[in-house]
Amino acid sequence: MDTEAQHTERDRSSHPVDSEEPSDTPGTEGRSRFALVSRLAEWLPGGRITLTALVCLLFALALGTFVTQPFDIPSSSMERGLRVGDRVLVNKLAYRFGSMPQRGDVVVFDGTGYFGNADYIKRVVGVGGDHVVCCDKKGRLDVNGRSVDESSFLYPGNRPSDVPFDVVVPAGALFVLGDHRSDSSDSRDHLGSPGGGMIPVGAVIGRADWVVWPSAHWSHLTRPGAYARVPAAGGNHG
Repeated sequence: MDTEAQHTERDRSSHPVDSEEPSDTPGTEGRSRFALVSRLAEWLPGGRITLTALVCLLFALALGTFVTQPFDIPSSSMERGLRVGDRVLVNKLAYRFGSMPQRGDVVVFDGTGYFGNADYIKRVVGVGGDHVVCCDKKGRLDVNGRSVDESSFLYPGNRPSDVPFDVVVPAGALFVLGDHRSDSSDSRDHLGSPGGGMIPVGAVIGRADWVVWPSAHWSHLTRPGAYARVPAAGGNHG
């Protein structure tokens, strides 16, 4: 018996040279993906340039849908900080994952059914449970019994409000005002409307965080310290 021949045959079957089985060699998966990209590029008119443009477009759409959204300032209601034609970047994740709008935040919201069929940008002055009054004996906004000094952002020459109001903000809602009080249609103008001028938190699209255009107005919008000393709703209003 030719045992050497038998061993040789077994060795060949145990260690095939030209196997058709998938290989676990490092880098094979990467080469497969590269081949797929190459085939897509060949299939598309314009090749890799078109493919790159499509990827960029999909990324921009995803970014605008879930993360950020540009918003053009349409009126002077938020002067002096935001001027007509400014473009702000709205952080759409600011109030996700349990976070809520805070007093002093500049927010963009859908006013459909409350203000009008459009998106608006205003400053939050009262959150759920807050008692908001204007004006106190010194003509200032009062929130939960504490006067608020709005001079750092209020339009020069404007009073906190020419329209007196005394409201309690319902849970899950916001009371919002423009910084240019004499030229802003805001919660004050809808006190007698359904909802009492309050904006549901669910209608908020996001928080305006940056002025990105024009470049001369580039700035980071931060929450002013004017509301820092306001007590929580239901707290000591003394």
